Amino acid sequence: MTHDVSHARRGGAPVGYITELGGIEAASVLYLRLWSDGDESRTCVSGDFERCFGPANGGRLLDTFGQLCGLCTRHGRRPLMLHTVGCQCLGADESCFANFIATAAEGDRDDAMLIATLLVRPDMAPLVTALATDFGLALRRMHLSAPREVAQTDIQPPTFH
Repeated sequence: MTHDVSHARRGGAPVGYITELGGIEAASVLYLRLWSDGDESRTCVSGDFERCFGPANGGRLLDTFGQLCGLCTRHGRRPLMLHTVGCQCLGADESCFANFIATAAEGDRDDAMLIATLLVRPDMAPLVTALATDFGLALRRMHLSAPREVAQTDIQPPTFH
């Protein structure tokens, strides 16, 4: 019997493009990628939050997002597969995370908890859903543009994989 290694990378399979997402969904994926990219990128996330919400509220949002990412890492059903920060592709796990944040921000708690169970152990779903709701509502207050609107400009970021 041979071991199928594609199972280990299944969550990274491209299922679409960032430009196909709405503002909240795209921002949640980009912030997740940045958070996972290291300390320098986390500083960029912190700067965005502080510019939008001020130092105190931006710091609280950063703590909320950090807790959400930490819980997904520590209590995940498996490691989340992420594309690089500049990649235009949208991976399956990233799509799930984006839908989770958007659903939580819309106030659909039952569906958000169901989606959360795809990301983390079921006993952690209520906690990560509460954090996702706070984070998603903050993204909504940022009045984000959908990436397809940005993509129509002459500036195109490079594609990395």
